[in-house]
Amino acid sequence: MKQCDDAGRNTILIVDDDAINRAILRKIFSDSYSVAEAVNGRQGLEKILNPKNHYCAVLLDVVMPEMNGIEVVRKMESVGLLKQIPVFLITAEANDRVIKEAYQLGVMDVIKKPYVSFVVMRRVESVIELFETRRHLNHVVEKQQIKLLEQAKQIIELNQGMIEALATAIEFRNEESGGHVQRISEITRMMLENTSIGKGLAQEDIDDIALASIMHDVGKITIPDSILTKPGRLTPDEYEVMKTHTTKGVAILESIPQLHDSRIFDYACDIALHHHERWDGKGYPEGLQGSSISPWAQVVSLADVYDALSCKRVYKASYSRDKVIEMIGTGQCGSFNPRLLDSFFSVEDQLSRMYHSLPEAQNF
Repeated sequence: MKQCDDAGRNTILIVDDDAINRAILRKIFSDSYSVAEAVNGRQGLEKILNPKNHYCAVLLDVVMPEMNGIEVVRKMESVGLLKQIPVFLITAEANDRVIKEAYQLGVMDVIKKPYVSFVVMRRVESVIELFETRRHLNHVVEKQQIKLLEQAKQIIELNQGMIEALATAIEFRNEESGGHVQRISEITRMMLENTSIGKGLAQEDIDDIALASIMHDVGKITIPDSILTKPGRLTPDEYEVMKTHTTKGVAILESIPQLHDSRIFDYACDIALHHHERWDGKGYPEGLQGSSISPWAQVVSLADVYDALSCKRVYKASYSRDKVIEMIGTGQCGSFNPRLLDSFFSVEDQLSRMYHSLPEAQNF
């Protein structure tokens, strides 16, 4: 029965300078395998390294002219071939040093002359079967890994889609276009990638924060329509109700078990709770001050203000770009980290381009 017959891997290579030894080994294996031969180590190595050749085993004499068996093994080990092709050393000498080095390099077995045909056949055949089984298992594992990665990607995309859909639905309920959350995400990403505010954050973290930012107003789903869509100024009592969207947003996120193991969960909770905090401590809900507010919550806070001023809302018209910059720079919308403002103004020209053709930003 032929072994390892996939991709032409049913050939045993015999490397021995003695024609009689080659003939004996050829006779042992020729009924079950194709047999190739080389008359010295250099010729054998050339055959092994030729990408057109596929061997399921190499039988290698130790003492040969031009290049001995150990030298061939060393070269095979240096290019990683001993993990792909089982090698058997053939020797008439019981040299412990040579045998020890051979095994240390990765030779599968050392066969001593004179041969016992059925013993040689069984030892070689068993190792070939082992390599084939390992190759098959590696292939199966690789396919499973690819499948699992694809499934994980689909789950991530599905979760991301659900998050985006929920956030967009909230914006539509607020009688906004739904583009608000996407713009917040883009502004957040641009500031973290292109300014010192994002220094020290890996790209994976920036991607997670940008995705988490679209959930900043998730708590608004709990706010009554009479307050959420009121065209005029809110009363003090109504404003207090509106402010609860931060704490209720965190409660909503914590109530979704699937989010708990997501990389964005902690970012999303922090942003939902703290995106109305201000640098001077006059924000809400906790009155955090200065660096006690996380950098990502600060960025989303400023992005939210920039977008709200630039676009028409149910309670106001859009402002011009100059007016938006003035209001943010002079603290009319609350106090921001001076370093954050410097970063913002350094990329504002790029940010402004996403508003040029927006109907809701017609005055920008």
